Amino acid sequence: MKLAQTVLLGLLTGGVYALLASGLTLVFGVMRIINVAQGALLILAALFTFEIWRRTGLDPLLAIVVTTPLMFGVGWLLYRGLLARVRAAPEAMTVLLTFALAIAIEGFMGLIWRNVFRSVTPSYFASSFHVGGLFLPKGLAAGCLTAVVVLGLLYLVLTRTWTGRAIRASAENLQGAQLVGVRVVDVAALTFAIGVATTGAGGSILSILQPVFPASHYVWISKLLGIIVLGGMGSLPGAVIGALLLGVAENVTSAYVSPRWSLVVFYVVIMVVLLVRPQGIAGSRLREDVAA
Repeated sequence: MKLAQTVLLGLLTGGVYALLASGLTLVFGVMRIINVAQGALLILAALFTFEIWRRTGLDPLLAIVVTTPLMFGVGWLLYRGLLARVRAAPEAMTVLLTFALAIAIEGFMGLIWRNVFRSVTPSYFASSFHVGGLFLPKGLAAGCLTAVVVLGLLYLVLTRTWTGRAIRASAENLQGAQLVGVRVVDVAALTFAIGVATTGAGGSILSILQPVFPASHYVWISKLLGIIVLGGMGSLPGAVIGALLLGVAENVTSAYVSPRWSLVVFYVVIMVVLLVRPQGIAGSRLREDVAA
């Protein structure tokens, strides 16, 4: 029973992780940009949610309708103002730029919220559902359900709309997309904005599950990068699989070994999988990989 309970909590945690990693892998898949600032943007959205909840009492999961479009706008402005200028530069340049952006966002958050832990505690925060002999924390269950809904909407956008087809075409073959009339510059800006918009929903969910403070973005960007590397860079289904796997591994280790080791096992699982499958669980081998 303990194992079933632990695995269940791991799957719920992994469902939230999948949403948090989706924007990062989407941006990489289309633009080949590793957005190191994604963790800082996630914490920024969580702190926005905290501020909305503190001032209005609005449920953090309902606040998603505010934080998601807000972060979409932030992403659009960041791309148009900064990243578009280095779009053709080597990938290392975008990594350095987004790392500098993460530090700047951390400084901004430190000025507004100070380096103090903040958390959102709605009325259901400390209560649970009971199903048979298992319990589901209401905050985690609601957060996972919300994450699944948002991921479902993202999937529908990518597979059932012309905008989504343009995004997928740009990810598959940039030159081919240009030849059939896709405005790849606008698609890149839209993709980056959608990727950042996922931090709006993700940050609102995260604000219920864990206390956050400005410098905690370093922990989260390392987790998100680990998930997308494990799942396969640029693969959304891979990010979901990797998130579920790592969520379970983290919770099993915490329950049976020690919470101190849960983050270590997170990366041990990644190393073991990549030794067997270097391109990740759902990643594709590149031509240079095959040649090697």
